Amino acid sequence: MTDTCARCGRTRSSVTDPAQLLAWVRERDRGVDQWLCHVCARAHVRDIEGKLPSDYW
Repeated sequence: MTDTCARCGRTRSSVTDPAQLLAWVRERDRGVDQWLCHVCARAHVRDIEGKLPSDYW
């Protein structure tokens, strides 16, 4: 896996816990797929669910 978090730069290959891998979030922003790691996804869960543009985070 070479997916990288769009916020902090963490890579999925650096995560060993399967539960944390499942917590990664894929989002489509302006036609481009981006990933958020489990830490950033948890920190921004309200913004994600509120569908706020990532520019506001």
